[in-house]
Amino acid sequence: MPPPIRCALGAGLLALCGLLAACAGSPERPAPDAQSAPVLERVVMLMRHGVRPPTKPQVAPEGMADREWPTWSTGFGELTQHGYDAVRLVGAWDRTHWAARGLIPTDGCPSQDTVAVAASAKSRTQDTARALLEGLAPGCGIAVAFPAGADEDFEFHPLETGYTRVEPDQAVRAVAALAPPGGMDAEVQARAALFAQLNQALGCCAPPLCEAWGVPAGCDLSQMPTGIVRHEDDRPDVGDPFGLASTISQTFLLQYLEGMPMQDVAWGRLDRDGIEALLEFHSIKFRYEGRAPYVAARAASPLAARMLAAVEDGPPLTVLVGHDTNIADLGGLLDLHWTVPGYPRDDPPPGGALGFEVLSDARGERFVRAFYRSQTMDQVRELQPLSDANAPAYVSLPIPGCAQPCRLDDFAALVRGKLVAPVAAAAR
Repeated sequence: MPPPIRCALGAGLLALCGLLAACAGSPERPAPDAQSAPVLERVVMLMRHGVRPPTKPQVAPEGMADREWPTWSTGFGELTQHGYDAVRLVGAWDRTHWAARGLIPTDGCPSQDTVAVAASAKSRTQDTARALLEGLAPGCGIAVAFPAGADEDFEFHPLETGYTRVEPDQAVRAVAALAPPGGMDAEVQARAALFAQLNQALGCCAPPLCEAWGVPAGCDLSQMPTGIVRHEDDRPDVGDPFGLASTISQTFLLQYLEGMPMQDVAWGRLDRDGIEALLEFHSIKFRYEGRAPYVAARAASPLAARMLAAVEDGPPLTVLVGHDTNIADLGGLLDLHWTVPGYPRDDPPPGGALGFEVLSDARGERFVRAFYRSQTMDQVRELQPLSDANAPAYVSLPIPGCAQPCRLDDFAALVRGKLVAPVAAAAR
C-alpha cells in the first residue's frame, strides 16, 4: 500500500475508533451570522468514474438481444477518451467554482498541501482522477494516490476485501424489509410498462434460448424469477430480472454519454427520453443493494471515516474517486437523497460527486452542507464546455438527523454514530 493511502487510512481508522451517539431531532438553530457570508474552508467529494464500456464482454445472456452489441474504443471497464474529456471539463468548472468561493487560488498551481486526490485500485477511477486534475490544476503535478492492488483496496471495496463483513442472513432480512407488500413480485408488476419498453429495445430472443433461461417465449424479462439473492461473503443482490435490467439500461446510458450515433444507442430503438425512463432500474438496484442501513453501514464505513477525517482536519479540497456503488452506499449510510436532471432519484451519474462543504461564520463556528455535483446527460454526450451560463447540476442536500444549519461537531457525531469498525483480522 503506497504511503499516501496508508496515512489516509490511518486517519479513517482514528475516526472509526471514536464512535459516538448520533445527533437527532434537535430544533433548528439560528442561521450563521447574516452580517457576512460564510467562508468556505473545505470541500470533500466522493466522485464516480467517468464514461466506460461494460465491465465484461457479455452485457446480457447470449441471444437475449436480437443484434450484436456495439463495439467500444477501449477495453472492458476502462475509461474512454470521451469519458476522460468530459471529466476534464467538469474539473475545469470545479476550479472556477471553488476559486470563486475562495477555496483555491484563481490562477496558477494550488500548493501540494491544498488538493488531495485518491482513487480506488481500478484503472478507470485512477484515469478519472487524472482527468479531473487536468481540468482543475493542469500541469501542476498533483499526484493521485491509490492502493497497490485490489487486495489492499479496503476503503472502496471493504466487503470484497473482507475489511468489513455482513452476516448473510441478517443482510437478506434487512434488504427484504425494503420491499413493498407483495415483495419483489410487486416491484416487477409495478414496472410492467418499463419492462415492456426494455423488451422492445432488446428485440426479444428466439424461443429455444428463452426456454433455456426459464423465460417464456417472447423474452419478457418481467417473467424471470424474482427475489433477493443471498451471498455468503458479500451483500445480497437484487436478483433478476432487476439485476439484468439495471445492467442493460446502464449500458444504453453509457452508449448515449459516449456520443455514439443514435442508431447504435440501443440499436436506435430508444430516444433520450426512453433511456432516461429505463434508468429507474439502476436506482432500484441501488435502493435494495445499498440503502438497507445494516448493509450500508458495513459497505460505506471505511470511506465515510476517511471523508470525516478530511472534513474535520483535511486540506481545502479532497477528492476520492470510486464507483457508483460507493456513492450509493454513502447515501444509504447517511440517508442522503439527490436528483440530477435527467436521472432518477438517488442515481449516481458517471463523473458525478456526492460531497460536503465546511463553512465558517463570522463567529468562527463551523457548519457542514452536503451537495451533489454532476453534469447532465447532454453536457457529457456533447462535451459541452461548462460555465456559469451552462453549469452542471449543483444541489444542496439536507442531512437527516442534523439540525440546519448542521454544526460540524454535530455532523461528526452523527457520522461516527453510524460507523462500523472493521473486522480485527483485516485491520492491518
